[in-house]
Amino acid sequence: MARGGYMGGIFGSSPVSPLQAHMTKVYACASELIPLFNAVINEDWDEVEKIQKIISELEQDADVLKKKLRLNLPKGLFMPVSRQDLLEVLLMQDRIANQAKDIAGTIVGRHMTLPEVVHEDYIRFVSRCVDACKQARKAINELDELVETAFSGQEVRIVTDMITKLDTIESETDNLQASIRHKIFKIEKDLPPIEVMFLYKIIEGTGEIADKSQGVGGRLLLMLAK
Repeated sequence: MARGGYMGGIFGSSPVSPLQAHMTKVYACASELIPLFNAVINEDWDEVEKIQKIISELEQDADVLKKKLRLNLPKGLFMPVSRQDLLEVLLMQDRIANQAKDIAGTIVGRHMTLPEVVHEDYIRFVSRCVDACKQARKAINELDELVETAFSGQEVRIVTDMITKLDTIESETDNLQASIRHKIFKIEKDLPPIEVMFLYKIIEGTGEIADKSQGVGGRLLLMLAK
């Protein structure tokens, strides 16, 4: 199974490998949100800033891969998958890394803390959102097998099952998000209004890691349907 690698010489055969390499980098970026929020809970600001820099660097790395893929994507008629489909998947993957960078930047910029009442729930929430990204990466890593089987047979069922599981994970993150918002709502009168506003923004943004990961799976499902 292709896992990425050198960007130059592989485009002649298939553009799938660089797409997978990009998704691997995106997942690495999103994964750093778990230690980031642990550091926020521990109010270890040196660690928070260190992880924020790692997230920013990983997002930049993903951006370089995205630009290389766009520049080198063949325009011919004989690609195994539609150029437009690949670009759509790439865009959705890119949004995950951007979202992770935005979350980390807001937390560092505002020196944000999380109310103790949601500490445990939040780590479960962000971990499940990252699980959604991991599941999307798993599905994307099957794309070369899908190409080899001309999007038919058992491989389609395998990927469809993966995307169904991704939908289930995303649904769980919705429930976790609702529970956290409810707990914040009950104490928000005791918090500075501007902090409450940014807190809800961070909660929403964290949930979007799962939403955008589900979007990658949804785009892949459309490719299967063609």
